[in-house]
Amino acid sequence: MGNTFGHLFRITTWGESHGGGIGVVIDGCPPNLELTEADLQPELDRRRPGQSSIVTPRKESDQVQILSGTFEGRTLGTPISLVVKNEDQRSEAYTEMATKFRPSHADYTYHAKYGLRAWPGGGRTSARETIGRVAAGAIAKKLLRERWGVEVLACVTQVQAIKAEVDPDTFTLAQVESNIVRCPNSAVAAEMIQLIEQRRGEGDSVGGIVLGVARNVPAGWGEPVFDRLEADLGKAMLSLPATKAFEIGSGFAGIQLTGRQHNDAIRNVDGKVRTLTNRSGGVQGGISNGETIHFRIAFKPVATVMHEQETVDVSFANTTLKGRGRHDPCVLPRAVPMVEAMTALVLLDHALRHQAQCAH
Repeated sequence: MGNTFGHLFRITTWGESHGGGIGVVIDGCPPNLELTEADLQPELDRRRPGQSSIVTPRKESDQVQILSGTFEGRTLGTPISLVVKNEDQRSEAYTEMATKFRPSHADYTYHAKYGLRAWPGGGRTSARETIGRVAAGAIAKKLLRERWGVEVLACVTQVQAIKAEVDPDTFTLAQVESNIVRCPNSAVAAEMIQLIEQRRGEGDSVGGIVLGVARNVPAGWGEPVFDRLEADLGKAMLSLPATKAFEIGSGFAGIQLTGRQHNDAIRNVDGKVRTLTNRSGGVQGGISNGETIHFRIAFKPVATVMHEQETVDVSFANTTLKGRGRHDPCVLPRAVPMVEAMTALVLLDHALRHQAQCAH
C-alpha cells in the first residue's frame, strides 16, 4: 500500500506528525550485527528539528528505542521494530487547515484519495515520517560499511542560485557537518545560510540541490531492466518529501555532449577495470561498475509560507489561507541524512540480492 520499501531488506514506516510517535519495522536484516540505540541516534540527531537557526524550531529529542529484533546487543535476523515518540505537537496552529487545503501540500490530494486526512502537522505527509527511514538507513549504512567497505555520503551543493562545486570523490563527512547548511564549501555555505535567513525573515522559503554519493560500491550490484540500480535510487529519492527531480552522472547536462565526449573510456588499472571518467555516475546498464555512484536531487521551496494565498475549503469554495506553525524555510540541511538513508537502503537491498543470486 505504498508504506513498504525494499525486497530482501524491507522497511515499513508508520506514524503521523502529531500522533503518538513515528516508527519503522525492518525485515531482512542479517543476524549477528552488533546494534544498539547508540548506533542509530547520531543519524536521527542529524535529521531532527530544532538543531539550528535555519530549520524548524519544533523541539523534539527524537530518541529512538529498539522494541524487537535484537538480543544482548546483536540482531537476531527477526523483524526489528524502532519507535520515536512525538513530544512537541502543537495542533492548534493547524486548526484552520482542518477545513482549508494548503497550496502545494498534499492536503487536497489526500482528501481526494481517502476522503479524510490527519490535518495536524500534515499527518502522514509530514517530513517526520522520514524518522523511520533514517533509523533504518543507519542500520543499512552500518552493514554496508562493515561488510563491503561502502561509504554513503550526501551534501548540499545549491540553494536557489547559490552553487558550490563539489567533487563526489573527495568531500568528507567532517566538511559536511562543519556548518549548519551542510555544504562542504564553507565560504559558499555562509552565503547559503545568509540567503535562507533572509527568506525566512520575509516569510518565504527556498529550495536547492543535494548531492548523494556512494563510494567503494563493488561492480555487479543492480538488476537489468525494471530494477536497474539508478531506477531504484530514483524511486527512493523521489519518495522523499519536497523532491521534484533526480539525475545521475552527467544527468541533463549530458545531452550537450557528443557520444565520443560522453563515453567513459575503460582501462585496466593494476588489475582492476576502471573508467577514466565517470559521466555514467557509477552505473551502466542498471548495474554498478565499481566507480563512485553520484547523483543529484532537487528539493522544492517549502510549501508553507507566511503569506496569504488563494485556495479552496473542503466544500471547494474559494478562500485564502496564510501559513502558520513551525516550518523549515529550507529543507536541504535536514534532507542530507534522509538522502544518505535512502541511498543505503537501496544499496544494501541490492547487495543482498546480488549475494543471493551470484556464486562469486
